Amino acid sequence: MDVILLERVEKLGQMGQVVKVKAGYARNFLLPKKKALRATKENLAYFETQKAQLEARNLELKKEAEIVAGKVNGLTVVVIRQAAESGVLYGSVTSRDVADAVTEAGTTISRGQVAIVDPIKTLGLFKVKVVLHPEVSVEVTVNVARSAEEATVQAQRGGMVVGRDDDEDEEETVEETEATEETEA
Repeated sequence: MDVILLERVEKLGQMGQVVKVKAGYARNFLLPKKKALRATKENLAYFETQKAQLEARNLELKKEAEIVAGKVNGLTVVVIRQAAESGVLYGSVTSRDVADAVTEAGTTISRGQVAIVDPIKTLGLFKVKVVLHPEVSVEVTVNVARSAEEATVQAQRGGMVVGRDDDEDEEETVEETEATEETEA
């Protein structure tokens, strides 16, 4: 199916291009989201009359997105989650969690703007892409931890997952018990 793009679509094309896409992609995504029109003679004529307005609106939205990008770029947000001793989360961090954390930090974004490539299912620091406009995207660092104190330590260590120091404690107690056993014998 041929469609006329009304805005830039990543990995597809620029505004005004006529591109061939699968019918399902056009019917289920591009057309309902008003990102494209079917490529008919009437729609081509309509697009040509509206082209200047669409480009002006696109520039305005891009400028607004760049202002927000200045505030959000390089931001680090903390998400507190319960996790097992091994650092695996009881669930996962979703785009809604990241959007809420960024909103709490002072800049409102929607969960649809957060693009999590791989699911976040462990403790640590993760880079998450936030798409503010088809031409403007930034990265936000998400610090997933069990507590605020752990998040602080994790950030200082550069993303190393904070584990409990049980191994060191166990080694000390084993050495102490061996020493006491030797003195008793």
